Amino acid sequence: MNSRERVLLALEHKIPDRVPWGEYAIDYDTVEKILGHETYLRAKAKTQIALWEGRRDEVAQSWREDLIELYKKLDFIDIINLGAMCTAVLPPKDYEPERPKRIDENTWEFKDGRVYKYSPITGDITLVYDPKKWTREFKLEDFKYEDPTPPDESQFEVVDAVIKEFRGRKFILGPDGGEVSLILLGGMERGLIEYVTNPEVVKRAIDVAVYRANKLDKYYIREGQDGVLWGTDFASNKGPFISPKMFKEFCLPAIKERVKNVKSFGMKVLKHACGNNTQLMDMFVEAGYDAYQSIQETAGMDLKWLKENYGDKITLWGGVNVENLVSGTPDDIRKDVRKAMEILKPNGGYIFGTSHTIAVGTKYENFMAMVDEYLKLCEY
Repeated sequence: MNSRERVLLALEHKIPDRVPWGEYAIDYDTVEKILGHETYLRAKAKTQIALWEGRRDEVAQSWREDLIELYKKLDFIDIINLGAMCTAVLPPKDYEPERPKRIDENTWEFKDGRVYKYSPITGDITLVYDPKKWTREFKLEDFKYEDPTPPDESQFEVVDAVIKEFRGRKFILGPDGGEVSLILLGGMERGLIEYVTNPEVVKRAIDVAVYRANKLDKYYIREGQDGVLWGTDFASNKGPFISPKMFKEFCLPAIKERVKNVKSFGMKVLKHACGNNTQLMDMFVEAGYDAYQSIQETAGMDLKWLKENYGDKITLWGGVNVENLVSGTPDDIRKDVRKAMEILKPNGGYIFGTSHTIAVGTKYENFMAMVDEYLKLCEY
């Protein structure tokens, strides 16, 4: 049984030869330890700077070669996700990057006043100041039902190369026209307020986004991929960002429409969602998600409760706490693996992995302990 067959059985709630393993992403520092050289793969800050400087082809070569080498070495990992940031979808070959002014070693400013800073904790560059965040107006007429411009085919050179290499053997999660769910106009804080103060505009923005994404699917979904993995978070550690009632009114119809459209291409739809999603689980099932990834036990997502109440309705994917990979010990990781296998493995419908990613700062000895314990316990 190969990786693709193994994952498909897990998604169908059948029992494969062993529990499949997948990750949303493996960040650059672990990749570099595995490959023995530097990489742009999941090196978010390094990649962003290179793209600002116009070194797109350098990034493309690294992503392509390192993805293929990485998953050849990690032959026990069954899923390749080409939908994560700094993994596969590129700017077009002839793009002209907007080049910000570098203020200091870790700070950049664009002409419109937006300021970005490097975070050593997450290894990426994030927006820290937007001068128009609270003054920008959002109106119904801003959101128009217009057919989007098709992407340039050069954007998929890495995606297509990886699919060519692993097609039919690995379970490949590729790009699509885009997830549409919790639309946040103006960013997190401003966006949540808009749901209360400007609901009709939010609904229009969501509806137009669905229209555009459905049109783009035929360009972004590549021949040979098996599914998509969407990554918008819906909750904090304490619960959903908006009430379940609002989520059902604003977000669920769009999610169902997007799932339906993507599945019309023969794709599986898998969902990455951090935080405490307990109150949203019934809607995850109703939406038609095939799997729920990023089960954050430290946020209150109890593995036993999930298995008992949803194990036959949606494939569960996760089990190892990312916090332990970064800050724990090999013994902590081994305990996580044993607990996940004991609770989630029985009767199938389970994909092994972390509660998020093999994140920046993961201790290599912890990653290796995870591999070792998984290989001891993965067979049915």
